[in-house]
Amino acid sequence: MKSEIQIDNNAGVCHIDIEGTIGVPEEWQFDQPEARVATYEKFRDAVRRIAEIDAPEVVVNIRSTGGDVNDALLIHDALTALDAHITTRCYGYTASAATIIAQAASPGCREISANALYLIHTAVCATEGNAAELSGKLDLLRQTDTRIAAVYAARSGRPAAEFETLMAENNGNGRWLSPEEAVAAGLADVVTDAAGRGAPSLTRNIARGWERLFVRIGLGTGEQLPADRDRNVLHTEGEERELLRRSAAAVRQAQQRVVPTQTRPREDPSYGDLVRTANQRAYSEDAKRLRNM
Repeated sequence: MKSEIQIDNNAGVCHIDIEGTIGVPEEWQFDQPEARVATYEKFRDAVRRIAEIDAPEVVVNIRSTGGDVNDALLIHDALTALDAHITTRCYGYTASAATIIAQAASPGCREISANALYLIHTAVCATEGNAAELSGKLDLLRQTDTRIAAVYAARSGRPAAEFETLMAENNGNGRWLSPEEAVAAGLADVVTDAAGRGAPSLTRNIARGWERLFVRIGLGTGEQLPADRDRNVLHTEGEERELLRRSAAAVRQAQQRVVPTQTRPREDPSYGDLVRTANQRAYSEDAKRLRNM
């Protein structure tokens, strides 16, 4: 996939879309060498344009599975050098070098879509040469891993060793993380839905479920739950007061619908007939036979 960076700097908010492969200086990754799109010579114009942004707010949409670490670090540094409030938003499979760019956000503004997956791993390269040359490449890979982990650590405030361990899982291939796991690991700050809003929490969904149930059975108050508020029915004092108020209203409405239970007359034709015991029936049969003798 070709790399593409689109910059839309309008109305005080600059939107940067980073899609496809980042960097990719290796010719062997393309069938046609001329299709190379992101060596630094071709990439530096986009980096320069990012560095020249003067908007007070920058939103970076990332749809990339990674690419070249060097180019990702250049983009990261260009973004962090801006005098702007930066939000990074990760979509789909966000992996490898793309996660470095995601760390350029302002505090608390590393967003990840609820439908995304997140992957960090150790550095990879293709090389050939003698033992000394290969040893030099190994040293570069180790230093690259250390540098990447330091970027994650600086942004999250956690020890770099935590990220080195996570990167080294599965023989250095890392492990795909859910959005919630990425937040727990310190790689992202908030999980959002497709529109960029905070994804609904479990407690909010439960509260809305009860609201819909009350409406369906005719006990609803007619009020709508706020769409942008996390309604924690278990721990928030305000929520508890609101639920008590709604419960009282539901009780009053139910009481207004209550009517006395009505008992209808029995329609059984035998109702009112004398019920006799077995001995009484036997005596009656004997009396009939005596009268007929």
